[in-house]
Amino acid sequence: MPTTLEKEHQLQKEIAPQVEHDVPGVDVLAVELLTPSRFRVYVDHPEGVDHALCARVTDVLREYLREYSVEVSSPGLDRPLRTREHFETAVGGRVRLRTAGRKLRGEVVSAGEESVTVAASDGTRTEIPYAEIVRANLIEEGA
Repeated sequence: MPTTLEKEHQLQKEIAPQVEHDVPGVDVLAVELLTPSRFRVYVDHPEGVDHALCARVTDVLREYLREYSVEVSSPGLDRPLRTREHFETAVGGRVRLRTAGRKLRGEVVSAGEESVTVAASDGTRTEIPYAEIVRANLIEEGA
């Protein structure tokens, strides 16, 4: 039986190429399994995300509606970060990050090939392999 994280990765690998192909300009940022039968897809688009775009993405995901309840959402202020590219655009920003064994908050210092480096408020730097990240989100200043 796959773990929640493994199932999310599987869904991400299936969904992202399909949506990005069928809805030009859409970037699938993350897929989060909310319950065993419900997932949320975070999408972004250069012209913004509106209800019509979410409906188009949902339509592409019709086959999943047999097994899941599907939500499509804009990234919002707490934008999900999952890939090297996401972390590269977040360098200098504050993040909340969780791995299987720990939770961190801090500033993204660098985004390398295999890992991201986050500096805590006391200056301590931690390098985290992307493969170990369960959740990561931008956080507002002062949050």
